Amino acid sequence: MTDDKDVLRDVWFGRIPTCFTLYQDEITEREAEPYYLLLPRISYLTLVTDKAKKHFQKVMRPEDIQEIWFEYEGTPLKWHYPIGLLFDLHASNTALPWNITVHFKNFPEKDLLHCSSKDVIEAHFMACIKEADALKHKSQVINEMQKKDHKQLWMGLQNDKFEQFWAINRKLMEYPPEDSGFRYIPFRIYQATTERPFIQKLFRPVASDGQLHTLGDLLKEVCPTAINPEDGEKKNQVVIHGIEPMLETPIQWLSEHMSYPDNFLHISIIPQPVD
Repeated sequence: MTDDKDVLRDVWFGRIPTCFTLYQDEITEREAEPYYLLLPRISYLTLVTDKAKKHFQKVMRPEDIQEIWFEYEGTPLKWHYPIGLLFDLHASNTALPWNITVHFKNFPEKDLLHCSSKDVIEAHFMACIKEADALKHKSQVINEMQKKDHKQLWMGLQNDKFEQFWAINRKLMEYPPEDSGFRYIPFRIYQATTERPFIQKLFRPVASDGQLHTLGDLLKEVCPTAINPEDGEKKNQVVIHGIEPMLETPIQWLSEHMSYPDNFLHISIIPQPVD
């Protein structure tokens, strides 16, 4: 992979200032103060909110505490989506800090997966990495790794250790010199305005004539309405990690540098803010 380490660092260390507030109907023994955290974009809500959870549990009786879940403006937040994706999709154009409501009752079974322990997060994370490598290298790279390598990927994410994670992850970002990229690009496209969870299709980083495919090429093929509105007026923003990459950017470069730790490019298509 091309060595733009500064980009990898910027992606890894992206943070979202967040204010957690306990839902008004939760029963407490005294008033629950809000709790502030800088959330890492690349992590998962249930992995980095132990401090917030303990903060609110201090003012609650044990019998009033069930499984914790989070919500933003009435939308339950899927813990198995990376935090940066949740913010880009639901809160991109709002003022900071991001205001998240904390619940300990009435778990929304229809909307959220249960997350009983860190093991559940690890299993989800590793399943995504394996799926991504199936697309990129027919699973050859991940299958050649040892169990301790898999563990190092997870521990790097869990403990926010950039070097520890990338020492292993760089192997997942390599490809044979005779190829110009991966077999297929692991990506998911999310739209704020549809019920469909996301779009995912097979897409090669290089065209049959050897030209590198761009982000614009991907969107034209998979989600044309996102960038070509009928009346010609720009209605959407295409956001990855809180920024709008140029549509001319090669998708292979984006896959190597702007993927989340799960090795997927998570692309949000959100309505253009109205001034």
